[in-house]
Amino acid sequence: MNEQIKDQTITLAAICQVAHWVQKISRSGQIPEQELSILLSSLTVTSPENTMAVYGGELSNLAIGLDTLINHLGSNSNKKDPELTRYVVSLLGLERRLVKQTRKMNLLGERIEQTKRQLDHYDITSETLIASFASIYSDVISPLGTPIQVAGTPEILKQASNQHKIRSLLLAGIRATVLWRQVGGKRRNILFARTKTVTCAQQLLKRI
Repeated sequence: MNEQIKDQTITLAAICQVAHWVQKISRSGQIPEQELSILLSSLTVTSPENTMAVYGGELSNLAIGLDTLINHLGSNSNKKDPELTRYVVSLLGLERRLVKQTRKMNLLGERIEQTKRQLDHYDITSETLIASFASIYSDVISPLGTPIQVAGTPEILKQASNQHKIRSLLLAGIRATVLWRQVGGKRRNILFARTKTVTCAQQLLKRI
């Protein structure tokens, strides 16, 4: 298995996993704590040994993302969800704007480091940490371009706790898109290397 394709597939799966859970929270207000922990923890791993280390070193942590990726890039059009695709495309667009602004990138790093220090006192999935990550997204990422419009159940989206979870997950999505770009990910790869990506994702999923 080509290591670069593998890293690109892992990071793209992480983006898809974020989109999956943003959709779930917006519709049901629910996300398993373990799933939330995996994605939020990726924000605190700033000097990983390898790509998988960002997500706890276990492929099983990205099983949902790999499955989502296969469904959306694979040949079975019945499983494609335009809403999930929109979230992924929007995250890629925001990341492109972010990396062009050094000051914003530096600010993002500083804010994440500040939040990491709170881990001495709070769990990664505590309301305090989630609110901190959400505020970073609102302050640093949202102003970069057209805000991501999250569809869902109005009563659920009105709840501050759900808003915070969604924004903190979108921040994790930005982290994944930055990683994807760092390992050579490009938009044209999604179009022209689709078969390679899907095959790699299927192989990775079989290892779980």
